[in-house]
Order: sequence, then C-alpha cells, then structure tokens
Amino acid sequence: MRGRKAKAVKLRESRHVKVARIIYTQTQAVFPKYSHRFSPKKFTLPQLAACVLLCFYFKMSYRDFEELLLMSKELRDALELTRVPDYSTLNRMYHRFRASHLDKMNEALLSTLKQAGLVEEEVIAVDATGFRPTNASAYFQTRRGKPFRRWLKGVYAVGASSQMIVHGVGPSNDALHLSTLKRRASRYGRRDERGQPAWVTLADSGFDSAKIGPRDIIPPIRRGGDLKATQRKARAELVSQARLDGLFGQRWKDETVHSVIKRKFGDAVRSVKRACQNRESRVKGFIYNAHR
Repeated sequence: MRGRKAKAVKLRESRHVKVARIIYTQTQAVFPKYSHRFSPKKFTLPQLAACVLLCFYFKMSYRDFEELLLMSKELRDALELTRVPDYSTLNRMYHRFRASHLDKMNEALLSTLKQAGLVEEEVIAVDATGFRPTNASAYFQTRRGKPFRRWLKGVYAVGASSQMIVHGVGPSNDALHLSTLKRRASRYGRRDERGQPAWVTLADSGFDSAKIGPRDIIPPIRRGGDLKATQRKARAELVSQARLDGLFGQRWKDETVHSVIKRKFGDAVRSVKRACQNRESRVKGFIYNAHR
C-alpha cells in the first residue's frame, strides 16, 4: 500500500563469518599481538594467522582471499581489520606457523566445547588418510607418465559421539603415532565415578604395536599364518566380539570425517616446501573443527 514503509528483514549471520570469528578467537589465544616492539603494527599476528587459516577454509589462493576481504565488510569486521593485507604478507605468515601453534588452537577450541559438555567421548576412533602432493589431477599425472607414488599422510583421532578431531598429527608410520594420539585424546574421554578411564580406542591393524593397551580394540597383524601369541589371539577374539556387537563399526566415523575434510577443504596439499606440506594435515583438522 502507498505511504506504508516496507518492513525491514533481518538477515541471519553468515556461517562463514561465525567461523572467521571462532578462528580469530583461537589465534588471539596462541599468537602474540606483534612479533617485535618495532613492528609496523599495520596488522596483528592473530589477524594474519586467521586470514591464512581462512584461505584454507575457503580453499582459495592468497590472491583470491585478498580480493574476498576487499569485497566483504562483514569478514573484515569479524577479523577487526581496518585495511587488507597483501597476499605476500599472508604467504610469509604461513611460514611462521608451527605444529605447536595448531595443536594449541585445537586444544583451546576443544576445551571450550568440553566445558559446555559437548565433548565427552566413550569411543575414540583413530585412522590415517592420504592427501595428494600436488593439485594436478591423477589423470594428468598418468598421461604424462608420472602417476602419484607419494602421498602425504594425516592421522586423526576422532570422537565417535561429537565427530570432532581431538588430535591430529602429520606424516609418519601409523603405529608410531598411537601413544601420542591416545595421550592427547585422553583428556576428552569419558571417566567413571572414580576418575578412571571409561573410553576405548578403535583403529585398524596398521596401528598394531607393542604399545597397545587393554582399552584398545585393534586387530593384530597376521604375518604369514595364524596367530601364536596368547595375547594376540585374545585381542583377535576381542575385535571379533566388537564387530558382532557393532562397536567396531563406529570406527567408520573417522572415515566420514576424512571424507568431509577432502570434499570441503580439498584432497591435495597446496604448499611446495616439505615443512609447510607436513603442517597442512593439522591445518585441515583445525578448520574442520571450527566448521563443526
């Protein structure tokens, strides 16, 4: 009708802006404000670190993300940016990242969720996945006569209830990571009234080693015949019973997380230097948790 003002429609906040705010909060908890007292102070280290992580989240190059920041005022406000950093500044910032930075950010995020009662696991699934070392397609590599022969591995411990990554590590043999993954994941496992662990670890036979504990349901490797050791026979029977009960099937939730990471954030690493490549599995794990 004439003379009547149109009712303003309040739009919901974009999920991308929420994720940017979550990531920025965690970078503020880990990185100092400036690297030196004589820094130019155009940007803070947490701001640059959040921009780098958002490049991986949006699956963008540093140049494209610079254009996105120029276009999106909401994203700049979430990161408290008064100007837009150059793409080369973001590239140099990623080289300052360390695995410890990513682990601390992930632990801070999970601690917040644990205090809210959202992360308390009865089952923690452990598995590894591989990422392509280049963005070139497998078809292109095969046609040029050089198919992929090396994959960069990421190993993740995933809570079966929350489907959050409680810890992740970079490339190495699976069995070598088992102790570290169990130790880091233990703070998010459920405990009984006496404070004793009441959670179990599920993994495939690639994690079979001498460090397996009584709460680990891991199939033993059969090397050239039947199992002979009494403990390995008992563990094989435990795994068989867990399969019948449906408990061991929860390990596939780790595969679900791997699928989400590769579909959402890419199945290839973008870095060229080996040290930067090895960090990318942790980066993908952290931004997956922020996205959840």
